[in-house]
Amino acid sequence: MGFDLTAIAWYAVICGVLSALAPSFGGRPVRLAIGGLVGIVAATALPVLRGFFGL
Repeated sequence: MGFDLTAIAWYAVICGVLSALAPSFGGRPVRLAIGGLVGIVAATALPVLRGFFGL
């Protein structure tokens, strides 16, 4: 089983940005909802971006 470095890097950037901004988002339920939404958007955008860049 190999590792997909593109996916690892992508989610590392998304999670890093989210964690940097999270304290300003309010309470735990709001941060959880935003994190879930960001995860869905990131998972949806990754295949599109990979196709665009030919990865």
